Amino acid sequence: MELFASDLHNVGIPPPPTPTDFSHHHRPSIFHTSFFWGTHAQVLFSCWPGHNKTMYGVALVLVFSLAVIVECLYHWEFVKPGPNRIGLGLFKTGIHTIRAGLSYLVMLAVMSFNGGIFLAAVLGHALGFLLFASRLLTKFRMNSS
Repeated sequence: MELFASDLHNVGIPPPPTPTDFSHHHRPSIFHTSFFWGTHAQVLFSCWPGHNKTMYGVALVLVFSLAVIVECLYHWEFVKPGPNRIGLGLFKTGIHTIRAGLSYLVMLAVMSFNGGIFLAAVLGHALGFLLFASRLLTKFRMNSS
């Protein structure tokens, strides 16, 4: 038996929402379910960066920077173990919480399915790893001194 949207009122199921039910002020929503290329995207906030190419560039820099910061917080030891274990534990917990929150922001930005945002996130993680975890720059600094 095939069920049509017009038959749903007979079985107590509400009909599927129309496209305008999801949009703000009856404007078409920018929602993609596959990767796309272009500067018209919606990243982290509704209507941002929108059609503005400058704001799209700002979004790319923001996502790139967040990814670098996530890698920094993951790999860099801010304090050495000392006698105050409770303070150290609380500090490390705070750093972990900030890192987790920033990681989720990067993930949500990538879920915009914009190819440029995806590349900015991946390249930010790569640069962050190079700077803070690969030890390549540490060896270079040691040999140059």
